[in-house]
Amino acid sequence: PGGLNLLWEGATDDSVAYREKKREDNVASNASTPRCAAIVGPYLSGKTTLLEALLFGAGAISRKGNVTDGSAVGDRSQESRDKGMSTELNIATMEYLGEKWALIDCPGSVELMQEAWSALMVVDTAIVVCEPSPERAVTVAPILKFLDDHKIPHVVFINRMDTPGATVRGTFEALQSVSARPLVLREIPIRDGDELSGFVDLVSERAYRLNSDPAKPSDLMQMPDDFAPIEKQARAEMLEALADFDDSLLEELLEDVVPSTDEIYDNLTRDLHKDLIVPVFFGSAANGTGITRLLKVLRHEAPDAAESAGRLGIKSAGEGVAQVFKTLHAGHAGKLSLARIWGGDIADGDTLNGGRVGGVFSVMGQDHIKQPKAVAGEVVALGRIEGASTGDMLKASGGGRSIGWPDTPPPLFSLAIHAEKQGDDVKLSGALHKLVDEDPSLSYGHDEETGEFVLSGQGEVHLKIALAKLENRFGLKAAADRPQVPYKETIRKPASQHSRHKKQSGGHGEFGDVHLEIKPLQRGEGFVFSDTITGGVVPKQYIPGVEAGVVEYLKRGPLGFQVVDISVTLTDGSFHTVDSSDMAFRKAAGAAMREAMPNCGPVLLEPVCKVTVSVPNEFTPKIQRMVTGRRGQLLGFDVKEGWNGWDEVQALMPQAEMQDMIVELRSQTLGVGTYGYEFDHLQELTGKDADQVVAARSKALGR
Repeated sequence: PGGLNLLWEGATDDSVAYREKKREDNVASNASTPRCAAIVGPYLSGKTTLLEALLFGAGAISRKGNVTDGSAVGDRSQESRDKGMSTELNIATMEYLGEKWALIDCPGSVELMQEAWSALMVVDTAIVVCEPSPERAVTVAPILKFLDDHKIPHVVFINRMDTPGATVRGTFEALQSVSARPLVLREIPIRDGDELSGFVDLVSERAYRLNSDPAKPSDLMQMPDDFAPIEKQARAEMLEALADFDDSLLEELLEDVVPSTDEIYDNLTRDLHKDLIVPVFFGSAANGTGITRLLKVLRHEAPDAAESAGRLGIKSAGEGVAQVFKTLHAGHAGKLSLARIWGGDIADGDTLNGGRVGGVFSVMGQDHIKQPKAVAGEVVALGRIEGASTGDMLKASGGGRSIGWPDTPPPLFSLAIHAEKQGDDVKLSGALHKLVDEDPSLSYGHDEETGEFVLSGQGEVHLKIALAKLENRFGLKAAADRPQVPYKETIRKPASQHSRHKKQSGGHGEFGDVHLEIKPLQRGEGFVFSDTITGGVVPKQYIPGVEAGVVEYLKRGPLGFQVVDISVTLTDGSFHTVDSSDMAFRKAAGAAMREAMPNCGPVLLEPVCKVTVSVPNEFTPKIQRMVTGRRGQLLGFDVKEGWNGWDEVQALMPQAEMQDMIVELRSQTLGVGTYGYEFDHLQELTGKDADQVVAARSKALGR
């Protein structure tokens, strides 16, 4: 079969060298604008190590750094070092064979996925990194679903293939089950026992032996005789996948015509650009295996900025157009907007969306290098455009929110926080505003029902990172605790109460006299006040004071919580022509409520939410047990629309059981499970659980 190995260096065959040079010349003569690729994948898949390997392979850095000792280009923030994981986007620029590239390494934690979604909206292609483990393929499902939904071209890189027992075929098949696009295996491994010793390129049908020195290219080798049938089968599967999108290729295969190597590469490139297929490669980022191949795949087969802009429906009409995908508040440098330039040039001092650009910077990890301007295709940091937010399109003529920008996910975990140092509350609000500007999946504010200042996000780790940023970047230490559950209370029995407020002083006294009828209402009816006063026994101008006194009391009933679903009727009373006042009747009404309510059979109410849990169906039984173990009521489950192999479990859950539910849910589902919820109703809570809640409330109120 022979053919051309377009993607690996080190071939000695003259025809291979000739055709490789021809392809390079063709690319050089049609040099594209700067391009951009995102590196995405689940936590601990090796993305940051792959970034380092790609930069080293392209000659952008002189030595590969190490994530663990902080010498890598990425993960240099204090939070990343402390957590041993990527906590924010890492951006690096490089030049490979005369072409400029920006690489965006995205955090792998599911709690930080908003960062990845934003970055993916501006790239030309994505490299999905995963482990060679079929059991963990499900961890890639949310990423592949996002890429498929937004039609973003992407390739898969199976990392750590030097691990004993690592399997390409098993991982490939497991990944196919969670991908809406057909995966196309581009190479197959050759093993010597458990050790990866070589591979076969399925396009050129050439076998290569891995060099013991990872820095050196692989060597051509004779394909093992017993390997030929395996290679033929794998290559046939690759061609059949391509033929689904090319009638000419399909006819050739049906007529047993061997397609040319150039034709196969043309199909692979075209189908990737259209996001019809997902090419699959493998290697080891740690030891450099497969890195040169991946670099050349990006160079030869990835779309360019113009194609990506067309896919997104972006038109520049000659003016500078930039799309913000991340906001940074970089200390003395001020606000920086990380942006992809889609058209035209943008220079220092230009006006975009009414704001002046205060500097244009290329990005290399934590380093920002000033440059006079940015051109179409580049990823840069634009300085001090105060009005710009993540997801904005910036233009001289004025822009706005980008169409189709991913929605911010609802919060799943919250903490009640306050500044440890007295007087830092205003400073805390300002710092949190900047953090939310950087990460829209965070939110904060006062809870109207509990009065607490609450920070919310996507999980416990997410909020711990935010608290660390407050301390590291803004010098603010914040104390955090579990937020209160907004319990309510109501009554079971009616009561009548007469109360008189009388006070004499040197001047006018205070006098108010009321008779109240108190009754329970149906759940959800709230509070109703009325009066049946006749004959002016309580003048009309004092009746609002009675209602105000009742409402003030209902903020904290006999159990210590807000009282709901109750009606209060003013039936009788008396007044004094001199000493009566609105305030006197207000105090009389409050006293009547305090005296009557303990005799009305007060009962605790807890908020119950309707919850929809989304999980791969293999975890559905576990989640059903988790729900019932948290006092939840299962309502049923169904297939999750648009998600192959996923279920949605519906349930009613007490809000008190949901505080750390996302932590358990993710531990039960390899990190991919999630849920949505909304308040449904209040229900009575009795017995030991209620006694504990009331006792804790009494202690908190100092009773």
